[in-house]
Amino acid sequence: MHIILTIIALLIVLGVVVFIHELGHFLAARWAGVRVDTFSIGFGPALIKWHDRHGTMWKIAALPLGGYVSIYGQEDTFQRKKYNDLPAAKKKGHYLSVPAWKQFIFIAAGVAMNFLLAWVIYSALFMFQPKNVQLPVIGQVIQESIAFNAGVKPGDVIVRIDEEKITNWGELIIAKELASAREANVLIVRGEKLVNIKLAPAERWGLVADGSKTEFRKKGFWGALYSGARETYHQSKTLLVVLKQIVTGERSSKQLGSFITIAEVSGKAMAMGFFALLSIIALLSVNLAVINLLPLPVLDGGYLMILIIEAVIHRKLGGRGMEFAIMFGWLLIGALFILTMWNDLARVFGL
Repeated sequence: MHIILTIIALLIVLGVVVFIHELGHFLAARWAGVRVDTFSIGFGPALIKWHDRHGTMWKIAALPLGGYVSIYGQEDTFQRKKYNDLPAAKKKGHYLSVPAWKQFIFIAAGVAMNFLLAWVIYSALFMFQPKNVQLPVIGQVIQESIAFNAGVKPGDVIVRIDEEKITNWGELIIAKELASAREANVLIVRGEKLVNIKLAPAERWGLVADGSKTEFRKKGFWGALYSGARETYHQSKTLLVVLKQIVTGERSSKQLGSFITIAEVSGKAMAMGFFALLSIIALLSVNLAVINLLPLPVLDGGYLMILIIEAVIHRKLGGRGMEFAIMFGWLLIGALFILTMWNDLARVFGL
């Protein structure tokens, strides 16, 4: 039963996040006047398929671990001569038939929809889910820890870490993670005084929350929208910092997980209830958006970067160089897939 619940949760989470991403591309393409040949949830043979009145084939495929929108002529992005040789009738609805600024909007639309989905979910959670929030009050400071040696005391209230405002213990943890590789400026309220303390780079500061200091919080409409946007921003920033630390060797790449990790986390969230599942959908939506913005040629961020470069140099990129760049991008994605799968298999089977 646990395995079935985990699989169902994975399909729901991935299905929603991927559908919203591809829907962004689809709607932008329709708006731009570009023909959409296929809208697929999953890869491989179609289990269910139908055609809409515009000729787009919609399908749910056998391997539901992703999805795609097939745009007429997008594969000719770096083969403009091939497009120029087409008869006029076949240029209609072609990806290269629209100006670069519309191509930019089409490519960015998937990421934008993922950020929008996360914002809406986080805002709804702040509005409809009263939370017993752990306040950022220090209950204990571990002896001889970084915080102890810096002068942090029980009863201190942390209100800011560097430029990040702290209103609860969860925000404190995120801000601490972001500052783990550098000296952090920590602003503390101690009685009626403000105290500024510098904490040296460390994986752990040695702080324990005062479990008795909690508060039920529920946001109004505008407050929920603001908090939802702030949470989306914080999660995006956290992922970028983690990726940077992995690249620079400050953090182990073993922390990266594949769809197996997503399935486990989704299954646990589904068992905890609807709000927990929504929270995982929002987090995965942010992660998908941020990763897709990375400047790799096969990702949305890579194509956006190419469009920006073309606008700056006033000429189109193409030829063997771009073919090699695309191939390198796919090899890098493949290597990342193998790494994340190995991490999960090693964890599950104790390899």
